[in-house]
Amino acid sequence: MNTVAMDPMLTWMQVFALAAAGVVFALLGSIKIPLARQLNIDEAKVGGLVSVFGLTWIPMVFAAGILAELVGKQAVLGAGFVLVIISLLMLAYMKSYRAVLFAVLALGTGWSAQVNVLNVTTPPAFLPEHEILTRMAFAMNLGDFIFGVGTFITPMIVVVLIGKIGLVRTFYGLIVVAIIPVLLGAGVDWDAKTLNPEVTQTVVGGLGTLMTDPVVWICCIAFFFHVPIEISLATWATTLVTDKGVSESAASTLLSVFWLTFLASRLITALCLPAGYDTTLVIAMAGLCIAFTGGIVWSRSARLTCTLVVLAGAILGPIFPTLIAILLTHVDEGLRARAVGIFFSIGGIGCTTVPILIGLYARKTSVQQGFLITMVSAMALCLFAILLMINLPH
Repeated sequence: MNTVAMDPMLTWMQVFALAAAGVVFALLGSIKIPLARQLNIDEAKVGGLVSVFGLTWIPMVFAAGILAELVGKQAVLGAGFVLVIISLLMLAYMKSYRAVLFAVLALGTGWSAQVNVLNVTTPPAFLPEHEILTRMAFAMNLGDFIFGVGTFITPMIVVVLIGKIGLVRTFYGLIVVAIIPVLLGAGVDWDAKTLNPEVTQTVVGGLGTLMTDPVVWICCIAFFFHVPIEISLATWATTLVTDKGVSESAASTLLSVFWLTFLASRLITALCLPAGYDTTLVIAMAGLCIAFTGGIVWSRSARLTCTLVVLAGAILGPIFPTLIAILLTHVDEGLRARAVGIFFSIGGIGCTTVPILIGLYARKTSVQQGFLITMVSAMALCLFAILLMINLPH
């Protein structure tokens, strides 16, 4: 049996890189008010910047997957962090909306490179080689827990830093955060087999293999329907409860509790999920998604709605990392970066389109009734989770 040990430098690089990627993901939402003040722009234009960031990673995560297997993961990951650093410098000093728009494009492109490579390097960072295929869900849930911690703490830290040292110096502090993984990555053995597996197929041939694999399609479409459920709760949870008479401060606290249960469920899943139960977990959580989204639609009390929002965090947390663990376990090592690219691109389409439908329907009815569309997404997620179990090799 191959018992190659983990590279400790890779593990440390992965921890800091995942946390830094989480910071980047939460950055625009955390700085939108002082950034709008610096640029003298309204909320609509700020929303445009956020949308550009989201739209950028639909094609760029896919492109990063191809590049990672052509020029190497270290080059793509390093380039991603360089782009993030450049974008932070631009955000610190640029005063025109157009220049900041280019900065956000760079930020989205850099984050896309990070998220592609880091999803592929998470298993060897947290598991010895001989356990990767059997404990993939442990590694992915642990990695996404670390990423989530970065996302969760960013708004709080940014508010404190801006208040104490100002916006420009805050960006410099974030640049330091982005430099640390690059320095640690210089000490990683990127030629190791787990990081640099033999690629036996051309770009076109590899994509053809993935595109004709039903399990790949089922995983990607399941993610397409999962992402809108997460986005809907993150976007409208406070509206749902304030419409029931909950105060804004209590609603804000409730949203924090939602994210804490979201993170805790990933850590618990990493530590407690038995090997071989990955698909069972996704099916069970997808079924519970139907239950809580339906409960939100028909809830008539503030207490029930608040309870459902908190439970939603625990239910949603492990779905994405477990789903991508199933995908990465299924595909060959040499195709994983491309598989991650396809997975995120299709999920990104769901992330941008379904919430728009929810918003349009909510405008005609209410946010609560808009969650009917979220419930339909949950039903589709459950269906594709069952199809995944049927189609996976046994």
